[in-house]
Amino acid sequence: MTFRHRPNILLCGTPGTGKTTHAQRLCKLHSLNHLLVGDIVQKKNCHEGKDEFWDAYIVDEKKLLEQLKLDIMCGGVVIDWHTCSLFPIDWIDLVVVLRTNHTILWDRLVERKYSLEKIQENNQAEIMEVVLEEAITSFGVERVIVLTSDTLDQVEENIKQISTWIQQWKPHNSQNKQ
Repeated sequence: MTFRHRPNILLCGTPGTGKTTHAQRLCKLHSLNHLLVGDIVQKKNCHEGKDEFWDAYIVDEKKLLEQLKLDIMCGGVVIDWHTCSLFPIDWIDLVVVLRTNHTILWDRLVERKYSLEKIQENNQAEIMEVVLEEAITSFGVERVIVLTSDTLDQVEENIKQISTWIQQWKPHNSQNKQ
């Protein structure tokens, strides 16, 4: 594994939980690189086409990982994506799972003009804690934190908490991860 001088943080959660808002603020505050994975999938053609029903790209995970590898290995990135299981454990120093009350999430997804089916699917995933379970299974409870993102005040508190973690992070931590 490559030694990193700055940590890699994975922000994940159901669509609408505030990943991009958190990522933008953290990157600005700490001079980190924001990897908006959904945009990379589209712009770098890391997909096998589009699922029209779900209005989502069918991700070519191998191609995506190859595309992201160099940036992530250098360290100092905030990865912004709804899922986490495809990332190798030694690429990630902290996984932040953002959670939102399902009624607030519903309203956010309506504002995004998601289809009713997509709103229901994402809302059910949030209620069932799908992303949280995936994060703990993939990275272990010691590397995962769960933060609520219902209000702007909570977002600011989350930024403070993650910032504290970043300031306490030691580069040698990444050498000891398996």
